[in-house]
Amino acid sequence: MTTRREFIQQFLMAGGTLLASRASGWATVQVYDPKDISDFAGRLSPLGRILELDGYYVWGTSPIMAPDGKIHVFFSRWDAKKGMGGWINGSEIAHAIADKPEGPYVGVETILAPRGEGFWDGTTCHNPHVQLIDGTYCLFYMGNSNGKTNTKRIGLALADSLYGPWRRPEKPLLEAGATGEWDDHCTSNPAFLKHPNGQYWLYYKSWNTQEYEHPLDPAIRGNRKYGLAIADKLEGPYVKYPGNPILDYSNLGNNRQLEDGNVFMENGRYFMLARDMGRFDHEVGIILESGDGIHWADPKISYFGYSHYLQQPPAPPHLKKYGRFERPQVLMQKDHPTYLFVATQGGKFETSSAFVFKIEK
Repeated sequence: MTTRREFIQQFLMAGGTLLASRASGWATVQVYDPKDISDFAGRLSPLGRILELDGYYVWGTSPIMAPDGKIHVFFSRWDAKKGMGGWINGSEIAHAIADKPEGPYVGVETILAPRGEGFWDGTTCHNPHVQLIDGTYCLFYMGNSNGKTNTKRIGLALADSLYGPWRRPEKPLLEAGATGEWDDHCTSNPAFLKHPNGQYWLYYKSWNTQEYEHPLDPAIRGNRKYGLAIADKLEGPYVKYPGNPILDYSNLGNNRQLEDGNVFMENGRYFMLARDMGRFDHEVGIILESGDGIHWADPKISYFGYSHYLQQPPAPPHLKKYGRFERPQVLMQKDHPTYLFVATQGGKFETSSAFVFKIEK
């Protein structure tokens, strides 16, 4: 019987393009044109799952290296009893430490939990993104106040040490737009750059409420787009770029969109990693390149689904996003991305966990 590896090798030798198998089984394959596959995809080596926590779903793991060389991660987690949807109404942000990116991680503790009624982040704390900026540790995250998407807002917690304490904001860092504007529904999925010119650039996901509540097709929930807000000081105020949204795939039809953007610079170029939502399919990640951080080239595939790299058991019935990687975050060392952290369903507790790739030079 031909193994999966032998099948792929024979296919490639026969002149086929690179492929990735679906989560339901390796015999069902998706074929991609080589020109659509980025150089970044060829730099990835899978290391495996981390942060498999009994009783929790884990999502959105953001890494940073401490001065002593230890790896600190900040991640979302919520009670497994809530199911996958618990991120919207019960997520908290936790912290853990390891000697190397692939773990093992120890000292797991909650650092930001929902604060309850009356707070902008009263019902969830989610999507952490950590950086060291101007000597201060910055933890960008999303919170909401009603357990729904229409109060999602980006906030910024600050600390002098990766061990905290974290100073939490009383108000969001970035509000949604006025009614009718493209971003009137929320601000979410923060990505951040200290720009070479000294400014502070905050990238965010949003969409229009009328588009979200599609009048003709209830299956359409979007369309997600990306905007940029710029400040002269770290804590703001952040002024939205007048050319927003800077990324909008809605004119391509078929509800194509993207989310989970993570922006970094390498060799003077801007890059955004994101989750594909229809440019290719819903299984791969994408990477976009830019010369100015505003105008972006067409995306290429940045990574494939889980089963392209490793085998795992068949999907449990309750995991509907099984087999794909989401919420990419990179570990930067000496101005180069060295490890990729993503979220994926599954693992030994049949919930979700983080997964780590090494990024080769």
